[in-house]
Amino acid sequence: MQPFHREPAVSPSAMKRFDPIPIILFAPAGLLGTTLYAADYMTPGEAQRILFPDATGFEAKPVAPTREQIQAIQDRLKARWDATQWGLYAAKKDDDVLGYVLTDAVIGKSLFINYAVGFSKDGAIKGVEILSYRETHGGEVRQNAWRKQFVGKSLSSPLRLGDDIRNISGATLSCAHLTEGVRRLATFVALALPRE
Repeated sequence: MQPFHREPAVSPSAMKRFDPIPIILFAPAGLLGTTLYAADYMTPGEAQRILFPDATGFEAKPVAPTREQIQAIQDRLKARWDATQWGLYAAKKDDDVLGYVLTDAVIGKSLFINYAVGFSKDGAIKGVEILSYRETHGGEVRQNAWRKQFVGKSLSSPLRLGDDIRNISGATLSCAHLTEGVRRLATFVALALPRE
């Protein structure tokens, strides 16, 4: 007897654009299942081009703060932080650096949200893009009206939910954790990013 097989109605590359993609998990003992939602909205490369449309290229850079810079950032944030998963790219127009794009992931309620933040050379935020969102609720953080609150802000801004960044009802944890993540990145850019 051959195993049951059905070709997908949509190619896997097209499926990543669905909003959201339900994934059904079945328990081995039966058909008890849970629906999870996961959606990839753009790649880091696509986010780079959105954040810096005039760039002719993006150069990957190491995230390698000194011990003193790490301490200064932790003192400023009043928390430990780990940049080992960050991606850092210099946006260039020919030989000139236009700014930087940092990619990171934060926990929403219980699953990761991948995002990218563009910074001008002076450390001001150019924009925030959501790359992947996996939670069943709170996807409203993808709305432009919420994300544009960050534009123009820098380390000199509070960058705190309920202060200069408003909450979205039903998406409080996603809003809070993304705001904290953007504040961490802005702190790194201001205190430890080597300028070109």
